[in-house]
Amino acid sequence: MTGGLGADRAGGAGGGVDGVDGMAVVDVVDVADEPDRGMGPEDDSGAVIAVVGRQVRLWREAAGMRAADLGAAIGYGENQVYKVETGKRIPKPEFLDRADEALGAGGKLAAMKKDVAEARYPKKVRDLAKLEADAVEMGAYAGAVVHGLLQTEEYARALYRGRRPAFSEDQIERLVAARMARQSVFDRQPSPLLTFVQEEATLRRPVGGRMVLRRQLEHLLEVGALRHVEIQVMPTETEEHAGLDGSHRVLKLSDGTAVAHNEVQLTSRLISEPREVQILEMRYGLIRSQALTPRLSRSFIEKLLGEI
Repeated sequence: MTGGLGADRAGGAGGGVDGVDGMAVVDVVDVADEPDRGMGPEDDSGAVIAVVGRQVRLWREAAGMRAADLGAAIGYGENQVYKVETGKRIPKPEFLDRADEALGAGGKLAAMKKDVAEARYPKKVRDLAKLEADAVEMGAYAGAVVHGLLQTEEYARALYRGRRPAFSEDQIERLVAARMARQSVFDRQPSPLLTFVQEEATLRRPVGGRMVLRRQLEHLLEVGALRHVEIQVMPTETEEHAGLDGSHRVLKLSDGTAVAHNEVQLTSRLISEPREVQILEMRYGLIRSQALTPRLSRSFIEKLLGEI
């Protein structure tokens, strides 16, 4: 990737290249800095959870137990058992372990924990997480909210609760868990190079309230202190810059290829056509050069934190 996906601030012109028709794209989702759209019709998660729930019900009926009896035996309410059996609730590992023992399933229910763990998150989130897991370098510009990989749990939950149409509490918890799980990319070895550019406005908007924002800014300072992570701020006073066309990211994969991820309202796409990836790669390099340096950005975030 050109110049390590960007450089330090060096004033200059800004606007990015206009969008190009015929972009080669593949659908992906859970944009890092936009709350997930939830499970789409092509998602296989629901089918897996439904099969697991059906197995729990079949084993319960074979054991001659009512849902209330099973719930009492494993420490769950009757309604929770029904929700698992009908595929409306994702069972936790301990639920399957306890149900397996109580129903004498001989490990057959417990063995489904791996399938449930993978299906716990929407397929599109899993697809994106696989790309992040294979990346040796990733650069992301976030202009609307704090990038998903940088969000605290409270900040992410506040974003999901603000979505319309509204998510159910179960959906919110599922999506928050998915977003937090993706942040394991910071712990990978060998460590990938991860760079982020945040619009100043995203660091001032009190999503979830002032205390949630305060904790979010503290988290940015913690993550930014990691040696393989650089966080930069794009000041609002910057007259123009290459990110004005919208948030995006560029990922360099372990096989030497590169892909880009772009998003707009209700649409999130993975771009694999080399010419289009090159354009977004160029834009990101310009964005980094137009933003504050990582050191100045850290001081800027500390200043904002002091104002809360």
